[in-house]
Amino acid sequence: MCQSPLPLGTLLNDTDTDVTFGALHRFLLVCRIRPSNLPEAPAMASTVANDASTDRYHTHEVLNQAMPASGFNAFRGDAVLCAAIEREASWAADRCEALGAVAGDEDVQELARLANRHLPELKTHDRYGNRIDWMEFHPSWHQLMTLAWKHEVPSLAWRTNQKNGHFARAVLSYLWNQVEQGTACPTGMAYAAYAGFEAEPALGIWAEKVKGTDYEFSRREIAEKPSAVVGYAMTEKQGGSDLRETQTTARFSHSADYHGKTAHWYELTGHKWFCSVPQSDGFFTLAKVNGGVTCFFLPRTLPDGRFNRFFVQRLKDKSGNKSNASSEVEFAGTLAIRVGQEGRGIREILSHAHLTRLDFAIGSAGLMRQCLTLAIRHTTTRSAFGTTIADRPMMTNVLADMAVEVEAATLMALRVAKSTDQMANVEHEMLLARVATPAAKYFNCSRAPSIAFEAVQCHGGNGFIEENPMARLYREAPLNSIWEGTSNMMCMDVRRAMLKDPRTIEALFDEVAPLRGQEAHFDAMVDHTRQLVRDGVADEFLARPMTEAVARLLQGAELLRHSPAEVADAFLATRGPASSASWGVHYGTLASPLSQATAQKIMRRAMVEQ
Repeated sequence: MCQSPLPLGTLLNDTDTDVTFGALHRFLLVCRIRPSNLPEAPAMASTVANDASTDRYHTHEVLNQAMPASGFNAFRGDAVLCAAIEREASWAADRCEALGAVAGDEDVQELARLANRHLPELKTHDRYGNRIDWMEFHPSWHQLMTLAWKHEVPSLAWRTNQKNGHFARAVLSYLWNQVEQGTACPTGMAYAAYAGFEAEPALGIWAEKVKGTDYEFSRREIAEKPSAVVGYAMTEKQGGSDLRETQTTARFSHSADYHGKTAHWYELTGHKWFCSVPQSDGFFTLAKVNGGVTCFFLPRTLPDGRFNRFFVQRLKDKSGNKSNASSEVEFAGTLAIRVGQEGRGIREILSHAHLTRLDFAIGSAGLMRQCLTLAIRHTTTRSAFGTTIADRPMMTNVLADMAVEVEAATLMALRVAKSTDQMANVEHEMLLARVATPAAKYFNCSRAPSIAFEAVQCHGGNGFIEENPMARLYREAPLNSIWEGTSNMMCMDVRRAMLKDPRTIEALFDEVAPLRGQEAHFDAMVDHTRQLVRDGVADEFLARPMTEAVARLLQGAELLRHSPAEVADAFLATRGPASSASWGVHYGTLASPLSQATAQKIMRRAMVEQ
């Protein structure tokens, strides 16, 4: 039966003769009827018929499109990472290279796109009306999680006996944050959770499971699973970052054997305004016991196989981090195991905070690196005005400036990871970590959006289209500066650490003392930071400029130690208080005495070759 876009009667009732003949001619063509008894159609109809015999879509040749950033190794092609691993954890080089290949794999990049295209869905009930409070994900999410667990992104620091396990694990996290950032949330939380499990004997089984490398998406009881996914549920509507304002309450229920250890169970009543990864196997949370904020761990499935009373109200509609489910939850008679002493919950949870903050500093540096890789690939494989875009003098300036910023962010985050490895045994590292960790989290996470913005600029309109990964990174970039403590919270923690223990100030300046006298700009940076620390400790109003100066000082020191002279010189000439290169507020404002040739050298060093 012929299916015409218009009824035949409509075509025949047309009063314009040319249109009538043309329309009827097209109608018969659609129906595959030879119009042998019809008069010749006017020229317009003939033209349409001829068009039907040609390739409608061959209107032009696609030229000068940038090549996709795929088919490379994000570790082997990164001079900064390779040197860092060789220096501190050469035993992990093969692991890093294997994950670097994953980051550059086109099929894995497609998984990242799909996971952010097909978002998680909340299923409060099954088809029979039973409450289940569960999430459905696109298969791409589970494939990504499988890869992350297989490559030890959450677990290497706890699995290895080798030196500098946290450093090596930081490099893996840096690489994974160039794969897909939504899954980087559960990898980071599983990493940090081990500290809480290890400190509480009743959670020994969780300490073992969180080291597992075989990801499993199920609601089986923890003893039956090969690994664990862990979430955190801390923030409430009224309190935000001020955890002292927790309203959720806990009432002692009973003590009982839990996988060979005695666990003290409480019933929780209340809510949490933000709960990420609500499909996790278990959650750290806070509740008040007789007015004192106490830490608890809440298994999703109880020892007898029943599902705990964990009610997911809705999923958050976030502007970025779309693949990862974040939710609002309520507790009503929800069973949880007490972690630590009653009333000591905030202190207990802060023992995890160092690790989550480290992971965010590393993660934002990794995101910045991905933005830089995409910007360089786009501009080096697309031409304009007679050269590649990257070789245009202004673009060279932009890319070199971005490369300097990314290298500085990377080295500072890795320095914090090195402190994490040594802080239990070396007092200097313990004291330095108290200020360096929140400073690095504050600064790297706050700088990531500026790099993402500039990378979009390098792409032009192509970068603002959702088919391009840059659009996703642009939306993702601000998130780490908000989670686990906003910028102001990090600056408050730097200042609080200095007020509580002035030895942290001594440790900061002891860290950079061996470098004094090598470079005039660096010496000026040290003096400037010392004055700001003095003023910032005395006046909270100056906490932000003080913390920024601390971060820049740590970056400058690491660049002097580990980077080529042109990179360190460019940083110190533009980022310090006595800058001579007239650096502006945007990238691409490197100026004399830095030359275009030096900028090209910096840019090309940052390339990740296929």
